[in-house]
Amino acid sequence: MTENVVVLGSGYAGAGAIKSLEAALDGEADITWVSDVDYHLVLHESHRCIKDPSVKEKIAIPVEDIKSPSTEFIQDEVTEIDTDERTVTLAGGDDVSYDYLMVGIGSRTAFFGIQGLREYAHTLKGLDDALGIHEDVREKAEAATHDDPAQVVVGGAGLSGIQTAGEVAEFRDEHGYPIDIHLVEGLDEVLPNSDPSLQAALRDRLEARDVDIMCGEFIGEVDEETVYIGEDIELDYDVLVWTGGITGHDAAQTCNVDQDERSHRLHAGQTFQTEDERVFALGDCALIDQPGEDPAPPTAQAAWQAAEVVGKNIANAMRGQPLQKWTYKDKGTVVSVGESAVAHDVFVVPFVDTFGGFPAKFLKKAIAARWIKDVDSYGRAVSAWSDM
Repeated sequence: MTENVVVLGSGYAGAGAIKSLEAALDGEADITWVSDVDYHLVLHESHRCIKDPSVKEKIAIPVEDIKSPSTEFIQDEVTEIDTDERTVTLAGGDDVSYDYLMVGIGSRTAFFGIQGLREYAHTLKGLDDALGIHEDVREKAEAATHDDPAQVVVGGAGLSGIQTAGEVAEFRDEHGYPIDIHLVEGLDEVLPNSDPSLQAALRDRLEARDVDIMCGEFIGEVDEETVYIGEDIELDYDVLVWTGGITGHDAAQTCNVDQDERSHRLHAGQTFQTEDERVFALGDCALIDQPGEDPAPPTAQAAWQAAEVVGKNIANAMRGQPLQKWTYKDKGTVVSVGESAVAHDVFVVPFVDTFGGFPAKFLKKAIAARWIKDVDSYGRAVSAWSDM
């Protein structure tokens, strides 16, 4: 009987795994792909939809354009993973049996127990989130005046927070809307724990776009009108976006393999294999061992690299062959701030570790275009170029 490999999720991990699995197995086993949406979202460009919702046509790639005809696709939400019975339970009520499972269901936004945050804040984990932010910002901006501008607060100044603030600024400036933008970060600088030269370059560009940066005090509470920061700062808002951290999905908690007690992200070795030899994990839902003390970062770059290997490893596991250990290679960081960008440690400009201008903007486009080409086609990558 032909074995069945099931892939959960259509993010970078899931879409990349499908491509590598199809190539590695070449019809040797059945492949079933399960996701709650019928497209792959180029998530690191989803913030573009905050300024221009039409960009969704370029960054939401239908699964039918990614997978081969022989791969079965099921659109449904995963609710439980039973490693004893080797089944995946779906919200629609059906079970999907597997011989090997690749869990790539991504992550959820972490709210860290901050009162009111879950109820009142937008998040940025999917296409609907980005479109919802656009609509809310547009509605509030249209009702605002120059004497009483709309107040947009972005919590968390990591990659998503910085890029969200940049897109809101781009939207404001393009349409001449009265909007004040506040970027709040509990740690001491934007893009915490990164190189100071990169932090400084990003701060300069945010401030040039008239983004108010508030670092060094954590958000402690939120109600329907006000963000309470630190001991005595109260910041009224019209639109609140929270980008402050990630945690695992509820479905991951049901998977009986070693996992982080708080976040329920699944522990996996350098081969992506969990303590269950038939279950592999990849992407934001996983904590993948690496040399040293820290796991692989939960970034698109890491998921892209890992996805190229996971398909070969699952195929090798089926054949009883040795698995390849994967080591993450940091190829640098590129962050957009509206239409501008900053690049760091990418070795494009000789003897310069941090740079902006046209080279950084071109590089940001090229990274997105390359991924779109890899999972779909050159034609779609070319079509998306102008919107990246």
